[in-house]
Amino acid sequence: MNAPIPAHLVPKLEPRPVPPAMLEALTARFGQRCSSALAVREQHGRDESPFDVPPPELVVYCESTDEVAAVVKLADQHTVPVIPYGAGSSLEGHLLAVQGGVSIDLSRMNRIIAVQPDDLTVTVQAGVTRMQLNDEIRHSGLFFPIDPGADASIGGMSATRASGTNAVRYGTMRENVLGLTVVTAQGEVIHTGTRARKSSAGYDLTRLMVGSEGTLGVMTEITLKLYPQPEAMSAATCTFPSVDAAVRTTIQVIQMGVPIARCELLDANAVRAVNRHDKLTLTEAPMLLMEFHGSDAAVKEQAATVQDIASELGGEGFHWATTPEERSKLWTARHHAYFAALQMKPGCRCVTTDTCVPISRLAQCINETVVEVDASGLPYFIVGHVGDGNFHVGYLIDPNLPEERDTAERLNLQLVERALRMEGTCTGEHGIGLHKMDFLVTEAGAGAVGMMRTLKRALDPHNIMNPGKIFAT
Repeated sequence: MNAPIPAHLVPKLEPRPVPPAMLEALTARFGQRCSSALAVREQHGRDESPFDVPPPELVVYCESTDEVAAVVKLADQHTVPVIPYGAGSSLEGHLLAVQGGVSIDLSRMNRIIAVQPDDLTVTVQAGVTRMQLNDEIRHSGLFFPIDPGADASIGGMSATRASGTNAVRYGTMRENVLGLTVVTAQGEVIHTGTRARKSSAGYDLTRLMVGSEGTLGVMTEITLKLYPQPEAMSAATCTFPSVDAAVRTTIQVIQMGVPIARCELLDANAVRAVNRHDKLTLTEAPMLLMEFHGSDAAVKEQAATVQDIASELGGEGFHWATTPEERSKLWTARHHAYFAALQMKPGCRCVTTDTCVPISRLAQCINETVVEVDASGLPYFIVGHVGDGNFHVGYLIDPNLPEERDTAERLNLQLVERALRMEGTCTGEHGIGLHKMDFLVTEAGAGAVGMMRTLKRALDPHNIMNPGKIFAT
């Protein structure tokens, strides 16, 4: 059983049912690809957030942009909500049907449309996952670096402006999406951006859609930047006497301009969890997991510099992984950290946060957070893409104990407030969804959120596009 949806959202949950005429039209066009089966609806009404919300009324499996447009046109005519669905891996309630409606499943739109290796670009349908994309373009000598951990869909990653482990070197989805095909709230198909690396032509609609969490339109095709596969890659782990020492090492590495590709923090709790989950024997202490890309000489130089910095701050037990198999084992363990942590407290749910602060404030932010959460007595773990100041705290709660949920939310609030005081953000990569609407107002201000609402109402006057996300109305 999930934790109940926060009380301040309950008044916004009035459902907008699918009328018989719309159901009849969808069934006639999609046949068995339009489902009202409870099991299918429940699958599409649940993500990795701790919220318990009734599932959508219908699920429609679309296989083309034209089919998405047909569903949205009907929804607009009948003022019925539509919620895009990719892989279901979001953490902030993005895909929950808070007003009922239709879940548009894009997972069958999983075709790579065109690879342009000379231009380092690729165009894919929204249901393509990041692992599928890299598997299919590996022969070209190129790769797509954005790696949020879960095998998320490219559409979902674009909708939440995801980033992940490689962001310190390659940026986020914001920097790596060049163009989009989008179905608007009226069912019109539009195209934003081009394959050119820059443009000054009008409003930047691509950036407007990337990170909009499905509230302005449904992205069906995405054009992405690709990168040459590095000549050499090396991963390393290093343990530290404290989280503070690990973070300060990271800060010095970044400030010295070392072009490290990945720099991930796992606290002792996270290391303990992945050891049990993946049957590893890592030292159960705060750890940095790093990766270096470049020529053989450059990788060796970067690694030596980082090792010197880490040693001065108490880092020890450097372990190098240079073969693809060794690197894959380490990174698979890192990506399993969330699910590994859930197994540390059977039956629990995880309340997560993902603040991001300027790199110079990272150590202070994490240190103060650790003091608070240790004092609470609540089980937790910390992982972070600390190379760009982004870290996650997962609070493990018993969903049947409201007091644990209250404690987790209090800690989450204190952490976000701390990050904002340090000129950071309430979310580095997960997005706002249901969980962080109040935080958005605190961070951006009422005027900026009002401007967002104005855009939403102009582009989606019937409020059918994933309503109740980013802001309640």
